[in-house]
Amino acid sequence: MTIRLNTFLHLFRRCHSTTSTPHQQAMMARGLPKRAPIEGVRHIIAVGSGKGGVGKSSVSVNLALALSRLNNQVGILDADIFGPSLPTLLNLRNHKATTTTTTNLIEPLINFNLKCMSIAFLTKSDGAIVWRGLMVMQAIEKLLRQVAWSPLDYLIIDLPPGTGDIQLSIAQLVPLSGVIMVTTPQELALIDVRKAIEMFRLVNVPILGIVENFSTYFCQKCGHEEKIFGENGAQLLSNEFHLNILESLPIDTQFRQACDQGRPIIQQSETILCSKFNNLAKQINEQMHKNKTTTT
Repeated sequence: MTIRLNTFLHLFRRCHSTTSTPHQQAMMARGLPKRAPIEGVRHIIAVGSGKGGVGKSSVSVNLALALSRLNNQVGILDADIFGPSLPTLLNLRNHKATTTTTTNLIEPLINFNLKCMSIAFLTKSDGAIVWRGLMVMQAIEKLLRQVAWSPLDYLIIDLPPGTGDIQLSIAQLVPLSGVIMVTTPQELALIDVRKAIEMFRLVNVPILGIVENFSTYFCQKCGHEEKIFGENGAQLLSNEFHLNILESLPIDTQFRQACDQGRPIIQQSETILCSKFNNLAKQINEQMHKNKTTTT
């Protein structure tokens, strides 16, 4: 029994090493689909963290809108099959997507000049989805391949928490231009973000940088600054994995209210958060332009 346990632990550690051997890479690639682009989509960018409740969805939506402001055609895919947030964030609750008869593709919903798709647009409203892994992966492939995304400059994919079937399926099905990691400063979030970073590196997905959410709070009455979730979390990740900190976002009551009401903050009057999302979008735009110049 001890020998078997030691063997299992040895294999487990090898499989979870941050640096994979050629043999491991060959084993991971065996039987997997080849990455293929989505027709008419130039850049596919995922937003993830590995941790739930850090604000991935609100960052995804407002980043997509900020990119759209830079004269890009942008779409956003809610890849959280079990807990989709896009209908609420973009005021699309109880809306359903339809399939065109000419192309047999699902027409994405459009709001705020964004092409939007979520499993919630194809299933019963507020109904629980109880699916096994195979059904989830089939749903993800359908949302990627059978939606009329074209033409798009950017497709933003809002990832669910974790490092499981959905993340791996997306990384294996389409050539991601990169992934943005969202975290809060607290160590509890950093633990899962580290795992997500390691996973994306194992599957050769570029990490574009880190967004630190809930970085600080300013009292609306007296202006006192409070580091509610701790501090220097993004800096720790940056130093550990040699990644850029793209932006730090403060806690903002108006931002929370806007998300709950389906009114993205980027569409409202110019605020600190608006300028931060605009800055984030400019950085992503510049990275994609630089990558294109390098490859050509």
